[in-house]
Amino acid sequence: MEIGKSVRLERIFSRTTGNAIIVPMDHGVSVGPIRGLEDLRIAVNKVAEGGANAVLGHIGLAKHGHRGYGRDVGLIIHLSASTALAPDPNHKVLVRTVEEAIQFGADAVSVHVNVGAQNESEMLAALGQISERCDNWGMPLLAMMYPRGDKVEDEHDVRYVKHAARVGAELGADIIKTNYTGEIDTFKEVIRGCPVPVVIAGGPQMDSERELLQMVRESIDAGGCGVSIGRNVFQAKDPTDLVKKIARVVHEGYDADEAMRV
Repeated sequence: MEIGKSVRLERIFSRTTGNAIIVPMDHGVSVGPIRGLEDLRIAVNKVAEGGANAVLGHIGLAKHGHRGYGRDVGLIIHLSASTALAPDPNHKVLVRTVEEAIQFGADAVSVHVNVGAQNESEMLAALGQISERCDNWGMPLLAMMYPRGDKVEDEHDVRYVKHAARVGAELGADIIKTNYTGEIDTFKEVIRGCPVPVVIAGGPQMDSERELLQMVRESIDAGGCGVSIGRNVFQAKDPTDLVKKIARVVHEGYDADEAMRV
């Protein structure tokens, strides 16, 4: 089924650069219809127009927003969930299946694992289960691997980030999404220890677009394969314009200042 995965991955990663711009829009489950995601069709259209390679969200995104107003963009369906109102928001459970994602025309699926959380074992078991189904169907799997738990002092510390990334790869993920460690040299350790492509998360709202673009530039220089940035994009003043700037960095090799000037 490797051919199936290769064909679908071409919808997510640029054939020219091998990099990807993914915009997650799965926040409606975890925190509700926050600013920028009130209407999924509008949100998708804005980032697609800017040049995003794919959007990521729950099955509702496929039903109500993926096609926006007709613009073409890859679709990654998220299979795990929790809400901020739960007793333990870090405990992610499976809510849909690989087979259902195929029926909705997904190009890939994703699963969230918080390495170090109290229910880590259940989330790892779910990742292994989904990985097996993805291999059977030729469906690419993106694993969101975050170090979060009582033993994790800093979820951006390279010790924890490279461990979390490696866990995802070892259990069969084709793409790893994880935190940027804050420095090129330390992020190189994450890349060296992970045999599959790594894309960085955006994290909390940043102070400026330049700060965001600088982080993206550094991650690419360290060997990363792109970004999976949500609220820093769809809550931007002009999401379309920001995605265009990110594309200059990810796909055209611009530095942060050049991307801002063009």
